[in-house]
Amino acid sequence: MTKRGALRSTFRSGVLPALLLVALWGAFCAASPQFGTPDNVARILAHASSNAITAIGMTFVLIAAGIDLSVGAVMLLAAAIGGQWLLGGGTTMVAAATMVLVGAAWGAVAGTLITRLRMTPFIVTLALLFVGRGAGLWITRTRPMALPDEFRIIGAETIAGIPIPIGIMLIAVVLAHGVLTRTPFGRQLYAIGENARSAREAGIDVTRNIVLAHTICGAFAALGGVITLSQLNAVSPSLGEGRELTAIAAAVLGGVSLFGGRGGALGAVLGAVFLQTIYSGLNALDADPSFDLEISEYAYPLVTSGIIFAAVMTDSVRTAWLDRGRRPLIRPGEVCS
Repeated sequence: MTKRGALRSTFRSGVLPALLLVALWGAFCAASPQFGTPDNVARILAHASSNAITAIGMTFVLIAAGIDLSVGAVMLLAAAIGGQWLLGGGTTMVAAATMVLVGAAWGAVAGTLITRLRMTPFIVTLALLFVGRGAGLWITRTRPMALPDEFRIIGAETIAGIPIPIGIMLIAVVLAHGVLTRTPFGRQLYAIGENARSAREAGIDVTRNIVLAHTICGAFAALGGVITLSQLNAVSPSLGEGRELTAIAAAVLGGVSLFGGRGGALGAVLGAVFLQTIYSGLNALDADPSFDLEISEYAYPLVTSGIIFAAVMTDSVRTAWLDRGRRPLIRPGEVCS
């Protein structure tokens, strides 16, 4: 895929989720005037930042027609290791960097197993999900691990008036967008997602790129874990549970195709904000005395599942429509330089 093609794919994938997000915001703001206040907007973005960063990492894998079900387990394992470092007297920045490195190493292992052993990504990452969560529970002894108060700075402080979680999310999406649309690696990922066999015949190192995509996914998952951990200020045994599903849902809602070759980092962020907006909007309506609503927290998983189903169905229809009559056109000079 050419640089222009990558940019076009990113733009197309982000238009619909942006329009849906604007419509959703308008509906909730009309129902509850307090929903659109600057403080509430900042709160929603801060809460969405962790899932958004994880979804950005997932986007790299999905574009290459893969999947990673172990990101939630990576969060717990990285948090457990980082928490042990903090409780041993380590600094906040070193603990955060250690967590990201753990996530990157975990992703590299996943990518290596998938490519070298020619195993299905779904099976490999599903197995790693249980391995990672088991290791995390072993380190924490299945008990909550309270952290020093200084680690809370990441989730509670601001820089130039911007909450640190939102700032990290913005930096992550800008970097990811640049990598996917402005570098040979990004264009090669799109080519692999469209047709891995043709990409290999065109001279692309498919193995190296897939391993690197999973490495990035693991690092971003751990970075999302850093933000979640700083907001909770404790390592919970349930940390990261179900995060792989919400990350995939956010990416697909943002226009990233489960079949590979389409999507972008910006769409993944929009999808994560869309999900968080729904949860926050339902909470706002439930708490508003002018609305005679009793929304149970147990209904939220049902809402999430309905959104995931609609997103996957939409993605299937969209992919079938775009692939109708289209032939793969991969030229070595377009993606290898």
